[in-house]
Amino acid sequence: MEQTTTYEKIGGEPTVARLCDRFYELMGTAPQFRELRAMHPEDLQGSRDKLFMFLSGWLGGPDLFVEKFGHPRLRARHMPFAIGTQERDQWVACMVLAMEDVGIEADIRAKLLQNFFNTADFMRNKEG
Repeated sequence: MEQTTTYEKIGGEPTVARLCDRFYELMGTAPQFRELRAMHPEDLQGSRDKLFMFLSGWLGGPDLFVEKFGHPRLRARHMPFAIGTQERDQWVACMVLAMEDVGIEADIRAKLLQNFFNTADFMRNKEG
């Protein structure tokens, strides 16, 4: 018996791509994400592409990030950036808005929010 992955439930590659596009669009334009945006390079395309590849596998689709870069080692890859509760909360809030904007169903958003929060919280490497 095959189980449907979250990747499939939300619409696969096109939805993941729209989610990443919207996430970085919001981060780049919404004033409430100013500090989060400042942590990223001027050109967000590389960050967007890496998030797309990571989320594809994380959601149960093709494991694009692992194929290209190896194990995600998320905490190690984020260690150069000072991430506290403000940065975590801005990242999560930006992702919540992006999920809403691309039309991910409320029950799936709720489950993803919990997982996104836990992952973002694990990235914290500074007090406050």
